[in-house]
Amino acid sequence: MRSAVIKSISRKLTLMNMLVSGTALLLAAGAFLVYDQFTFKQKLVSTVSVQAHIVGYNSFSALVFDDPQSATKTLSALKYSPHIASAGIYTMDHKPFARYVRDAGDDIMNVPTLPPGKTEAYWFRSKHLVLVQEIVFEGTPLGSVYIRADLQEIDEALKRYALIAVVVLFLSLVAALLVSSLFRRSVAHPIIKLAAVARTVSQDKDYSVRAVPSTEQDEIAVLVDAFNDMLSEIQLRDQELQRAHDELENRVAERTRELVATNRELEAFSYSVSHDLRGPVDAINGFAYVMLKEYGEKLDARGQELVERIRNSGRRMMQLIDDLLNLSRVVSTPLQHESVDLSAIARSIAEELSRSQPERDVQFLIEQVGPVEGDPRLIRLMLDNLLQNAWKYTSHHDKARIEFGSHEKDGGRIYFVRDDGAGFDGKSAHRLFQAFQRLHSAAEFSGNGIGLATVQRIIRRHGGEVWTEGEVEKGATFYFRFGKSMSAE
Repeated sequence: MRSAVIKSISRKLTLMNMLVSGTALLLAAGAFLVYDQFTFKQKLVSTVSVQAHIVGYNSFSALVFDDPQSATKTLSALKYSPHIASAGIYTMDHKPFARYVRDAGDDIMNVPTLPPGKTEAYWFRSKHLVLVQEIVFEGTPLGSVYIRADLQEIDEALKRYALIAVVVLFLSLVAALLVSSLFRRSVAHPIIKLAAVARTVSQDKDYSVRAVPSTEQDEIAVLVDAFNDMLSEIQLRDQELQRAHDELENRVAERTRELVATNRELEAFSYSVSHDLRGPVDAINGFAYVMLKEYGEKLDARGQELVERIRNSGRRMMQLIDDLLNLSRVVSTPLQHESVDLSAIARSIAEELSRSQPERDVQFLIEQVGPVEGDPRLIRLMLDNLLQNAWKYTSHHDKARIEFGSHEKDGGRIYFVRDDGAGFDGKSAHRLFQAFQRLHSAAEFSGNGIGLATVQRIIRRHGGEVWTEGEVEKGATFYFRFGKSMSAE
């Protein structure tokens, strides 16, 4: 890792120096070439203009006396100027009067017309300079001179300059490479040492290490000092945080022990009270039964009604005791892990409910769902409570429908028990899973508010959650799902 850091910083510094040097040289060379090309063109225009003026001055008499041979002889003097490709003298009506061509195949091209009011004009073509100058004698225009000059010299100059620029650029980059090797020693090495300390702190969480201070009084020295100050501050805060963490862990452990002990005492108390109450309640129920059977004829109607109330109260007490015992066992019983067929359990419970009240018209729809991993006894108790709940709250309807099924949602399996019974106000849904909380009066529906609290604790023990939806007189749906570790799918 350290060698990679060294290579990275060294390479960046070297490339930066070479890039800056190369860019500066390229810009300078480009500016020089542009300037040189501009000045060369201006000099060429000036030279050709002078030559056109000389040719025109020497052609006055030839044009006046209509002597083309003399004009041709004057143009032939341009052969001593190697950059002149062709030239010509034209009359005022743009007819050729005399011409000069350096090479046999390089004839005169189309001659441009001077702009109005101009006595001289020039045009740069791709490979030539074309100049046209009016011939004037004593204020009277006699014709015009046409000269076409090569730009080959500019191209050759550009090639020479380009070669020189490449050589200079290469030598400069070599020099920049040598200089950067000296420069990175004073810049890269302190940064590399600082990076090594930072990596040690990050990997080992050791805030006691410090970077070696720089001997130079520069920005890197300021960075190293600031880094060491930051490490000192982090070390101090880390020590304080560790002390607070240890203290918090001790408090949490102590509070957890207290809560565990309290929960065990409460569970033991609940189980003991519920278990010990069974005997007296069984005795009350038994005596009330014997009194009604053996002495019922001796009691008037009011007496028989009171004894029947005792029996009903005893039965409700026994049901409450059983529910409390179930709730206690849900929390305290070790959890078993077996494959459980939810659909088979739901069908078994539905059959028991149908046999208990065969006169009711209730349609059970039990979907075949996949098995789950869990405690079969607790899961049966959970489903029994949910289906019993649906059975109870559909009892006021002539016809009822109770469903059990599942569906996929967010990558997991959601199970549900749905009915079309009395339902409930959705604003009070949060109270349903609290012990001894009921949304209907005992006169409407019997119960003690323990069943759904038991359902919630069983689902939570299996790492899942349970929730519900419903509307008044439109039924209710209870959804639940198990933890991922409990699913057998």
